[in-house]
Amino acid sequence: MAKDKEKEAEEPGIWHFREVPRDVIVMAKIGAALEGLSVKAYIIKLVEAHWSEMEKKGLLPKSK
Repeated sequence: MAKDKEKEAEEPGIWHFREVPRDVIVMAKIGAALEGLSVKAYIIKLVEAHWSEMEKKGLLPKSK
């Protein structure tokens, strides 16, 4: 059972978003293209940077 939980934590999940404003989609595509990244990689990069800032401010626990 514990091995199943470990394996599950390592496997990527799937998110689907609905009703994202078109201007947000366009800006994400532009930002990703300017950095030479996929939209997925670009969004992950932005979210991780935001989390890092929140950790520095003490709003989130430090990641491992």
